[in-house]
Amino acid sequence: METLEEVIVEHPFFRGLRAEYVTLIARCAGNVRFAPSQYLFHEGEIADRFFLVRRGLVSLEIFVPGRGPVSIQTVGEQEVIGWSWMVRPYRWRYTARALEQTRAVAFDASCMRRKCDANHDLGYEMMLRFAGIISYRLQATRLQFMDIYSLNG
Repeated sequence: METLEEVIVEHPFFRGLRAEYVTLIARCAGNVRFAPSQYLFHEGEIADRFFLVRRGLVSLEIFVPGRGPVSIQTVGEQEVIGWSWMVRPYRWRYTARALEQTRAVAFDASCMRRKCDANHDLGYEMMLRFAGIISYRLQATRLQFMDIYSLNG
């Protein structure tokens, strides 16, 4: 059975993270499971955690007036869900719904923010890693809207 520290250090998102940081953030983590169709969180709610997906698939969705929920991306194993915990006002910018049985490691946002505030080097490392996720999700949203509104021809 793997410890949370082992899971974290082996996850691509945290690859190369200093061992002392892994120990710190593991104290903010716990294993979670989601059944198919179960929501991890809803757009507009308080962003109180983020997830490392270990197994399963999760749909990231936004609400489009006149259309309802629209999937902007499907996230699978070895990926990360949730960046809203880092950016005030700490509200989810999208909804996440499990498409199949999903196992993940959930990190408590308040705990993580305290660790990052107390250790700015850790905070900077986390910001660098999440900046890539934010950029990737914005691009996925842009491409989805181009498809929805047929802006490409």
